[in-house]
Amino acid sequence: MQQNGLKLAYTFAVLNAVIIGFSFFFTKVALGHAGPLDTLTYRFAASFAVMSIPVAFGWVKISYRGKPVLKALLLAAMYPLGFFTLQVFGLQHATSAEGGILYSFTPVVTMIIASIFLKETTTLLQKLCIFLSVFGVVFIFIMKGGSLHLSNMTGIVLLFLTCLAFAGYSVLARSLSSHFSPAELSYLMMGIGFAVFLITSLTGHVASGTLGDFLQPLQSGTFILSAVYLGVIASLVTTLTSTYILSKIEASLMSVFTNLSTIVSIGAGAVLLGEDITVYHWIGSLLIIAGVIGTNWLGRKKAKASAKAALPVPLSTSSK
Repeated sequence: MQQNGLKLAYTFAVLNAVIIGFSFFFTKVALGHAGPLDTLTYRFAASFAVMSIPVAFGWVKISYRGKPVLKALLLAAMYPLGFFTLQVFGLQHATSAEGGILYSFTPVVTMIIASIFLKETTTLLQKLCIFLSVFGVVFIFIMKGGSLHLSNMTGIVLLFLTCLAFAGYSVLARSLSSHFSPAELSYLMMGIGFAVFLITSLTGHVASGTLGDFLQPLQSGTFILSAVYLGVIASLVTTLTSTYILSKIEASLMSVFTNLSTIVSIGAGAVLLGEDITVYHWIGSLLIIAGVIGTNWLGRKKAKASAKAALPVPLSTSSK
């Protein structure tokens, strides 16, 4: 039974990488019709509305009584609030290539934070595999002409803080998985995200006298489709599955899967936008895949060795 749970967790981890990889495309489409804050508002409106249906009908049971709600609120402050706010303003002061390079360091940051707060340990080979996956992403962006420019220091700092926000979310979500169900955490996070981004967006429109522009994106079927994908698939589904994953495997092992989204975004760009795939794309993708497989294979090998070592030693009986 435990083995089936691990298989499902790894399946969800790959699925999340695929979903996030396509989310870059849908985000570009949505931002062509609405500003960043309006896009985030509609994104979380869709996710909160969809999840409210089974909650309202009692199909999904939600209860926060006697549970560490303050920690859950801190979780929501890290993701989605902190992560997306820092990302939006970070990309206003930096390039998307810089964002991709910095986001690739999320597994490294997660590994460090998880070792401090969750006492998770990784072997030297696992650390090397994590760095291999990071190098694969960085290699692709550098070969595309991307680099970090000190003139964009404000954006670089904000984008690096998104790594801290996501790493903090991964670590805290793993510790809260024993108190909350995936649905309870996800519903709280989606609700808070919707409320805060809605208030922020409407306040900005009122201040600038553009309140009429708030509903304008809904005239586009393309925007609605993008918002539904970003809200329901890329936010709600990934949050539900991430919470389940973190209840089964270590935060440092899950975080390395985020770099697979780079491979998916390359494939999505080739199929949907007609972008070219070059030799360096293949090399970088192979490095990423090798790093992800190596990190988790070594992790399972370490877990089996630990479980075997923990087994009680049978007492020897002498024959009479």
